[in-house]
Amino acid sequence: MTRSVAETEAFGALLAGLLSPGDIVLLRGDLGAGKTTLVRGACRSLGIDEPVTSPTFTIGHLYHGGSVVAHLDLYRFNGLSHAEWGDIEPYFDGTIAFVEWPEAGHGALPPAAISLLLEHVGPDERRISADEARGTLLEEIARADSGIRYRN
Repeated sequence: MTRSVAETEAFGALLAGLLSPGDIVLLRGDLGAGKTTLVRGACRSLGIDEPVTSPTFTIGHLYHGGSVVAHLDLYRFNGLSHAEWGDIEPYFDGTIAFVEWPEAGHGALPPAAISLLLEHVGPDERRISADEARGTLLEEIARADSGIRYRN
C-alpha cells in the first residue's frame, strides 16, 4: 500500500535499485492509478533529473541517467503488429524498461522481470501487487522495505 504520491515514487525508487539493464517492468492499472508516478520515482533514483511524463501520445520516452530508462505506453494499441513491434523494439535494447498498459503487447513483449498491478484504494492510496516476478525479486523487494508484505 502507498498512501501518497511520494510513497508511490519511493516504491518505484526501491524497485529501480533492484533492476538491471535488460529488465522489463509491466505496469497495469486504471487511468490515474500511479503507473507514471512509480516510473518517476524509479527514474529519480537512477539519476534522471528531467521531467518524467506519460508517453501515451508519443508511445515511448528514453531517459538518460545512471542507467537508460525506457518508458512505454501501449494504451492506444489493440495488439502489436510486426511493424509496430519494430518501432518499439529499440526501447528494450540495454534499458530498464517500464511498460504501461502491456496487455496490448501480450505475446510480443520480452519476458518481464516483474508485472505489477496498481489499484485505487482511496484518493491518495494505492495497492501495488505483483502477479509474477523473476527469481527472488519479490523477496528482495520485501527485504529492502520491511513495510512491504510478501506472500507466496
